[in-house]
Amino acid sequence: MTNALPPHVSAALPQIATPAYVVDMALLKRNMAVARHIREAAGCRILLATKSFALPAVFPLMRESLDGTTASGVHEARLGREEFGREVHTFSPAYTSGSLAELLAYSDHIYFNSADQVLRFLPAVRGAGPARKVGVRINPGYSRVTLGGSLYDPCSSRSRFGVLPTDLEKLPWEEIDILHVHTLCESLHDGSVGLIDHVAGEFAPFVRKVRAVNFGGGHFIGKAGYDVEALVKAIREFRAAFGVEVILEPGSGLVVDAGYLAATVLDVVRNETDIAVCDASAACHMPDVLEVPYTPPLFGAAKPGELPHTCTLAGNTCMTGDVIGEYSFAKPLEPGDRLVFGDMLQYSFVKNNTFNGTPLPDIGLLHEDGRYEAVKRFGYGDFRARL
Repeated sequence: MTNALPPHVSAALPQIATPAYVVDMALLKRNMAVARHIREAAGCRILLATKSFALPAVFPLMRESLDGTTASGVHEARLGREEFGREVHTFSPAYTSGSLAELLAYSDHIYFNSADQVLRFLPAVRGAGPARKVGVRINPGYSRVTLGGSLYDPCSSRSRFGVLPTDLEKLPWEEIDILHVHTLCESLHDGSVGLIDHVAGEFAPFVRKVRAVNFGGGHFIGKAGYDVEALVKAIREFRAAFGVEVILEPGSGLVVDAGYLAATVLDVVRNETDIAVCDASAACHMPDVLEVPYTPPLFGAAKPGELPHTCTLAGNTCMTGDVIGEYSFAKPLEPGDRLVFGDMLQYSFVKNNTFNGTPLPDIGLLHEDGRYEAVKRFGYGDFRARL
């Protein structure tokens, strides 16, 4: 079945130079309302995981509903401090004395990944002032990852993430403020609630030693079908049982289905099947299509064979495998046709690249009044600056 392009997006297309990532402000506000409801009803804190989505142009809107941001390095931490302007929580698999010193200038709370890192760097964090909290990430042996297999499973065999349950007694719990778990990826409420229940059942003695529990990201709270009230109930019961704060750090869940990648067909070639060459690239503009892999949703198209004309979409690079996916259409594609891919805010422009000199897409906002605003345009200078 096809998914028709929303009329307000169709009306705005003539304003949009392609390729372009487009934030649908009405849908982003919808997702922010969900986050705000969870914060207020459950009494928890919610942070934006900037590894998934980071766009300062919409930070003022997001700041109204969120408590801050998470970071994995100096650049993300600085972005959170200077652009978002609320609390910054930083986790990295490993620190050096130099990187930690830089991070302490921007981070409110530092999370460690191993007992050794805690013991080595705890004095530096404590020396930065009493307001900074120390967190430790554990591997709880529970995961409800819904895509990508071991590529996105933090609890997979030989994962580098988190202190194993057998090593928890080695930690100086009297110095630890936050227990951190991150085991989900695009998980609905059953994964979120299951994680909370698992931690309550298996790690209660350690939960009682800390001030807060951070249940990480992967909570797909903005996705249709996510039972928000089930999450609220689980958080409230957990807080009541242990008397601790609860923190969530979704990224994709805050922007899911709230934006697009607009593209144009440049040419159609024939090699056993029709192949449309587009100005959007899987390799450069939506790398998760090749990494996960998955076929991105495309408005007005269906699965191969469902509609009269099946066509493969590919990028305009010299990489043979730069293939977006195979779709079917009501009529054959032609040069100049516009294409709009859905759910293109998460792990898109934060991961894109300029391989082969491929131009980066614009980033724009589709306002509720139908006006399109390009907030970021890229050119040769951005390509040259990286070389």
